Amino acid sequence: MSEAKEIIIDENNSLFHKDGMFYKEFQSDFRQIRYFTFLIVQKAPSEIKEINLLEQQISELIKNAIKHGNKNDPTKKVRAWFSFSTARAHLIIEDQGAGFSKLEEWNEFNKKRTELFVSQNFEEM
Repeated sequence: MSEAKEIIIDENNSLFHKDGMFYKEFQSDFRQIRYFTFLIVQKAPSEIKEINLLEQQISELIKNAIKHGNKNDPTKKVRAWFSFSTARAHLIIEDQGAGFSKLEEWNEFNKKRTELFVSQNFEEM
């Protein structure tokens, strides 16, 4: 059975450790997303630049931070910490939005949705 992923907010979780990572800070400006993405991707080794469309995924993370987190407010910032190896990309994107509400409810919904998908119970899904 596929395990449902959860959204976690825990600064002590190892996924959020920022030591030794590169750092960039951007204005909430949709016109510059390609440039912001380039600044991050240029640090990636050539072996992973094309894997899983790295540039597109990073661009989507920045877009989501600007649109959903910062609500397109040009006075708000997007912060990015990132590191790469030949086998892995590690990114932490932080916006200045209000954050997630009802996180536990969303995690329960996602767990149930995953169970229904795995069991192919599409009617209940």
